[in-house]
Amino acid sequence: MSDFHIVIPVRLASSRLPDKALADINGKPMVVRVLECARYSGAVSVHVATDSEQIAEVVRAAGHQVIMTGVDHDSGTSRLAEAVVKLGLNEEAIVVNLQGDEPQMPAACLNQVAKLLASDRQAAMATLWEPIDDPTQWQDPSVVKLVVDHHGKALYFSRAPIPFQRDRDGRIGPWRRHVGLYAYRCRALRAWRELPQSALEASERLEQLKALEAGWRIITAPARQPIPAGVDTEADLERVRNGWDRSDMAAVKAPGNK
Repeated sequence: MSDFHIVIPVRLASSRLPDKALADINGKPMVVRVLECARYSGAVSVHVATDSEQIAEVVRAAGHQVIMTGVDHDSGTSRLAEAVVKLGLNEEAIVVNLQGDEPQMPAACLNQVAKLLASDRQAAMATLWEPIDDPTQWQDPSVVKLVVDHHGKALYFSRAPIPFQRDRDGRIGPWRRHVGLYAYRCRALRAWRELPQSALEASERLEQLKALEAGWRIITAPARQPIPAGVDTEADLERVRNGWDRSDMAAVKAPGNK
């Protein structure tokens, strides 16, 4: 397995669930639970990138590493880009962006997305997807769909139901739900802020379209394990709390990691 790093961009403000990074999950703040997922992956290093001293204090108190970033970031990827510069990583180093609201992310998937990027030297980014079997999900704009070529390269991401079925013959698919887990080469992250404005990104509100429209190669693969939904709402938080036990923690661990 190639070496990789994990950076978890976290901000305190959240419109739908205020201060969710600090929400308690079975006795620990959510950001610490996410860090635990990352540690099980076997990454060379794991850091939280934040502009919040409150979050930084919580992370340090739990024995983890923090990178303080600016307050002017409009996305997690932008914050990640600043963090890798401060870490001094080389151009070809691989960095996995683990969202700060994914406390049940399987470590096997963190390994997978990093290995996927390492396997394709021409790719700037890698990401994962899961099959969609339910037509309701396919039509839901909150579920991001993607279309790929025969080699797994991303062709397009959309909130619209793609690929569209012109002839409704009862067959479904191939429909894919994009999973918001990315691996980047550091050279791509350093170039992120210099990318031109993207009409596609503005239209769909999907930041990966900025990279796609700029001609970046994004390689994809089906997720090795099911990836539970992240925490966006109070209902999501209660779902995670109610289902949290030792079996949940075991599920995030990658084989061979402790």
